[in-house]
Amino acid sequence: MEQSEQLSELVSAEGRNRKAVLCQRCGSRVLQPGTALFSRRQLFLPSMRKKPALADGSNPDGDLLQEHWLVNDMFIFENVGFTKDVGNIKFLVCADCEIGPIGWHCLDDKNSFYVALERVSHE
Repeated sequence: MEQSEQLSELVSAEGRNRKAVLCQRCGSRVLQPGTALFSRRQLFLPSMRKKPALADGSNPDGDLLQEHWLVNDMFIFENVGFTKDVGNIKFLVCADCEIGPIGWHCLDDKNSFYVALERVSHE
């Protein structure tokens, strides 16, 4: 499947998520359908691992990701955890299995929570 076809399956005409967003590892529901906006923004996320390893402040390997679900209120999430501050960033992790990061939040912007499409599954 081409990327544009895949995006049209995930993103509604209004730019919202058509499907529920789930943890890739344990299947826990992170977001309900229609609760996040599709956003293109280049963000660095460390490689996926357990929460304690994310907060140690070392320079981890990772990925520069561009496609995200943007959530403007932390209470919209069904299930998400946050790492300790790494500079002015908190990484989003699955609250059930603590794998992550699945997303990114800058403490300077209280209303922007990004969940990387490549780090979650959809149903």
